[in-house]
Amino acid sequence: MLPNPMVSWIRGLFGSKPSDTSAEPSSDDDLRLAAAALMVEAARLDDTIDAAERDRIVELVQWRFGLGEEDAAALIRQAEDVTEGPAHWHGLTIGLRDRLSDGERVQIIEMLWDVAYADGHLHHLEASLMRRAASLLNVSDRDSGAARQRAMRRHGLSGDGPG
Repeated sequence: MLPNPMVSWIRGLFGSKPSDTSAEPSSDDDLRLAAAALMVEAARLDDTIDAAERDRIVELVQWRFGLGEEDAAALIRQAEDVTEGPAHWHGLTIGLRDRLSDGERVQIIEMLWDVAYADGHLHHLEASLMRRAASLLNVSDRDSGAARQRAMRRHGLSGDGPG
C-alpha cells in the first residue's frame, strides 16, 4: 500500500520519518507548505478558489517566502494536493504554532485574512474559520483583529461585516 501523501507530510512536519526519507522536505519547505495549505483551505471554504483568491495567494506566497512566480505556483499546486478532501486545519496549524515566533504566527493570520478578503467580502464561515485558526495558532483576538484591519485596508475595505 502506498503511503498517504498527507500523512507522510504531517509526519515530516512533526519530525517523524516517513517511509521514504529521501523525499522528506526541509523545515523551511514544511513551513511554506503548511502556510500555503492554510491559505488554500481558507479560499476553498466555499468549495471553490476564485481567480481573485488564487491571485492573492500567489502574491502572498511570493512576498512572504521570496519565491518567483513559477515556484509560488508549484507550491500552491502542492498545497492543493495536500489539502484535497476534508479540511486539515489542526494538523496544518500545530507545526506552525510550535515552530514560528509570535510575530510570524500573526503574519500567517494576516495572510489568511488577506485571502478571506480577496473577493471583497467576508463570508460568515470565513469569519468563523479565522477565529478558529487564530486560536489554533495561539494568536490573540487583539492581534488577529489588528491583522484583519490591515488586510481590509489593503483591499480598500472598511466596516465590520461578519466576524
